[in-house]
Amino acid sequence: MSTSTEPHVDGFEQRLRQRVAAKSDPLDTVPSDPAHQPRGLIPNTPLAVSLISFLLGSLFSFGLLLYVSDGLGGYWWSTYQLGFFLAVWSAFHWGEFAVTAGWNREKCSVDSFLLENGALYHVAHSVALMEYLLTLYFKPEYKQYPYVSLLGVMFTLIGQMLRSTAMIHASSNFSHVLAYRKAHGHVLVTDGIYSWFRHPSYAGFFYWALGTQLVLQNPVSFVGFLIVLWRFFHRRIQAEEIYLVRFFGDDYRNYRRSVGTMIPLIP
Repeated sequence: MSTSTEPHVDGFEQRLRQRVAAKSDPLDTVPSDPAHQPRGLIPNTPLAVSLISFLLGSLFSFGLLLYVSDGLGGYWWSTYQLGFFLAVWSAFHWGEFAVTAGWNREKCSVDSFLLENGALYHVAHSVALMEYLLTLYFKPEYKQYPYVSLLGVMFTLIGQMLRSTAMIHASSNFSHVLAYRKAHGHVLVTDGIYSWFRHPSYAGFFYWALGTQLVLQNPVSFVGFLIVLWRFFHRRIQAEEIYLVRFFGDDYRNYRRSVGTMIPLIP
């Protein structure tokens, strides 16, 4: 009797283990650290992640097509500049999630797309698009400086590579959220790209954003981005380094003295 029920019991226990294991499925988007739980309005589900990835990928493909074809169908708004902007904007947000999922899994959630990055962020990009389209429509000759756009392409790509490299190299030590306590296993990263830039992810985004406005040849938005981003990162770095000094003491003080941020006027 006992031998006949043994396989049944073993099978039941095995199914229980499978169900428990399913709760930590790689498709889950629930961070293990409560401090990194999503706080936005977008549902933190695999369905939301797949839908956002599809939409960002579609926008990237459309933008890339505009860029490589230098416009489609002769529409006045259809330019390589707009195409590049759409492609790199969508690639940036998808890349934030992808790098977090690949190298910082315990902090990964739908918030990792950074699509709910504050109202000011979306207002700034909306204003930049409006400036570009209005100028293109009424004064298209103001957008006829290809070397300015080429410089912007270089800035944008270098900024993206710098930010993604920083996130990958720091791995679990990187966080989109300002850390107010030292997490278990948090170490001070000072090698690799961090031996050249003290905050390479910040510097990368700074030059990425300015590069997009050079591509669009938006003088007003370029100056606006420069001022707003400089003020933001100046304050953010000051606040973050208060905690980094608490976490790592003299090790961080020595590192701060020897490595700069590479953002103008932020030592």
